[in-house]
Amino acid sequence: MTPVLPPVLIECPARITAAGTKPKLIDEYVGRVNSATEALSVAHMRSPGGWIEPGQTPDFDEYTVVLKGLLRVEHAGGAVDVRAGQAVISHRGCWVRYSTPEPEGAEYIAVCGPAFTLDGAHRDSK
Repeated sequence: MTPVLPPVLIECPARITAAGTKPKLIDEYVGRVNSATEALSVAHMRSPGGWIEPGQTPDFDEYTVVLKGLLRVEHAGGAVDVRAGQAVISHRGCWVRYSTPEPEGAEYIAVCGPAFTLDGAHRDSK
């Protein structure tokens, strides 16, 4: 029988360096960096207006809930604008590029399964 583990308190997130055209704040609560969790990652993102991330074809699914502002998710077939109170699922193997085109930027929670890794993101070389 597998032992049952007690709850683990995560007292604070780890600040992660972000990719993109402007500084973006990433605070990872659960994931490979902050909790040594490989199954999934949970991060609080704060992106300024005009931020654009390199395109990627990740090895993970990403579930994103927008708390404030607008997050644009470009994909091979077009783009999806996700506003505060909405969510989007980006599936592994699908090319996507995230951006925050409006002046106020966006704040959102991203959950990746399995946990985010830079190598697993397969970012565009440009």
